[in-house]
Amino acid sequence: MRLGYPHRSERFGAIRIHGLQQVVELDSGARDDADPAAKPDGAVQYVSSQDLSDIEKRMAIVVPCKDEKRKVIDGVLSGIPHNCLIILVSNSEREPVDRFEMERRTVDDFCRFAERSAVVAHQRDPGIAEAFKATGFTDILDDDGLVRNGKGEGMMVGMMLASLAGRDHVGYIDADNFVPGAVHEYVKAYGSGLLLAESPFSMVRISWMSKPKIQDGRLRFNRWGRTSQITNEFLNLLLAEYSGFGTDIIVTGNAGEHAMSLALGMRMQMASGFAVEPHQYIDLFEQFSGILPSGAEDVLKAGVDILQIETRNPHFHEDKGADHVQEMRLNALNVLFHSPVCLKQVQKDIKRFLREQKVIGKGEAPPRERIYPALETIDQPVFLSALEEHGRSFQQIRRRRLAGIVEEAPITPEAAEAAAAPENA
Repeated sequence: MRLGYPHRSERFGAIRIHGLQQVVELDSGARDDADPAAKPDGAVQYVSSQDLSDIEKRMAIVVPCKDEKRKVIDGVLSGIPHNCLIILVSNSEREPVDRFEMERRTVDDFCRFAERSAVVAHQRDPGIAEAFKATGFTDILDDDGLVRNGKGEGMMVGMMLASLAGRDHVGYIDADNFVPGAVHEYVKAYGSGLLLAESPFSMVRISWMSKPKIQDGRLRFNRWGRTSQITNEFLNLLLAEYSGFGTDIIVTGNAGEHAMSLALGMRMQMASGFAVEPHQYIDLFEQFSGILPSGAEDVLKAGVDILQIETRNPHFHEDKGADHVQEMRLNALNVLFHSPVCLKQVQKDIKRFLREQKVIGKGEAPPRERIYPALETIDQPVFLSALEEHGRSFQQIRRRRLAGIVEEAPITPEAAEAAAAPENA
């Protein structure tokens, strides 16, 4: 893949936020062995197909899923590069029709034909709840003793499974994407960005070139989503209040498509529900900007790289309506408003906006979102042992080759032990 060089970046403490990079070429071909793995070359950077393949072997792609159509799920799976581990975390209905079983069979059928491995689990599986309980990570459980409903919670389950599988990186792809080619491009962009990052603590966030909608009988390729515009505006306003200079550097505040090194992800505090993506920026600001005390000396020394990449494929997904947009917008502003790094002027602007939108009344404050501790606190071998003993939906699909060879399961006690080792913590 060949990317435009990010000629602009901004620092916020130890965090480097790089300007938007455009995909110049989807496939930049093989490289000469004398060339570096990821090469900046004037106005562009390129990553070879060999090096993308290598990093994909160390990457898990988590697909959070809730009541999506079988054909759409199958298309998403087909777009994930072959070397990546697929992890599907479902929160779909199980009664009266067991939609999760349909999803599980879809993944199983796909892996059989594609000769791949995968991990499948239901977010509300009592066995997953038991695994969290066994490790003392009980904030994520609801009054019924199960993992709470919400996208953020499902993403945390996926990250935990990726770490148990011994992967170095985790990426997320929403299950409602109608274009397999877009899915493929996202993952290639993840790998390219993670290779180009200067720090082992890095994140890649996707900005769509367009989000098409049918308006007045015409297909219009809109540039920005309705939620993203607001989230980006207020995140940039926060940076401007600290620096004294206006900025528009952040364009991926609500990026559902994103990836990160597990060295970073396991240290991050995640938010519940749809607050999860914008809160990632806020958590990084809280931990590594220098505004608040931080004990993570290794991260502060290496820095955190946030790369933002604009893809070529249009983003087609199901329109979930105005209420969904409003909910996502509110979730984003809630976590920013209540963050200890949010300055009073930004809080006033958020209140004013929400009053104009008739979300809150005069004198009211935005509600708080639930924030979870970092997953690095979890004892991974204990978690896996409890999951294997009590998990009902947890299934590992082993790679079966046409020659009859069946490979080892993606998650093993040895992989969990290795992931929990001090050098990987």
